[in-house]
Amino acid sequence: MFTGLIQKRGYIRKRSALALEIEVPGDVWSDLTFGESIAINGACLTLESQQGSVLTFHTLAETLKRTNLGLLPPGSMVNMERALRLGSPLDGHLVSGHVDAHAPVKRWQERPGGDMELTVALPESLQSLVAEKGSIAIDGVSLTVVAVRSDEFTVELIPVTREHTALVERKVGMQVNLEADLMARYAARFWQVQQQRSGNVTMDKLWEAGFIK
Repeated sequence: MFTGLIQKRGYIRKRSALALEIEVPGDVWSDLTFGESIAINGACLTLESQQGSVLTFHTLAETLKRTNLGLLPPGSMVNMERALRLGSPLDGHLVSGHVDAHAPVKRWQERPGGDMELTVALPESLQSLVAEKGSIAIDGVSLTVVAVRSDEFTVELIPVTREHTALVERKVGMQVNLEADLMARYAARFWQVQQQRSGNVTMDKLWEAGFIK
């Protein structure tokens, strides 16, 4: 599990069918261990080796197909976060590291006060899982949804998020990884199962199941 709070930024050094090499400028974590999980652009990958500032991760064809890690060219900046440890603060939201889809950036717009509004296309598969004021991970960054329309959604980025994550490099048309909020996923699944069983989901049933309070 992860929090969506980016700890470091790296750069894609080399990519093959089975491995992804990430170069981390500056200080690399000093206590990395073989086999640990690190989220790269929100995708949970397994660390295979470290040679100085270069980290090598095992990748599957499915990972490269379903995330932007198979699309970004060498030299592209990526977000990095180590797995959440018991007792660590949870300042973002629970992120599983299982990317649901990737979608293109549609536009950037500066807001009064200096914040930037980012609009991303909303895949049909995620339309029932993205809600206004809910959480979503974009390239592994925990963000709050500001608005949702039929085929797109919007978030706002404060200056520190732009300055310290790879989202600063995502131009219009570029693909970003999306992971819906876990609670939204379970609520949608509960609704689906109840509809299949009874064809009638009520507010009382949602209350009894603990989805609303």
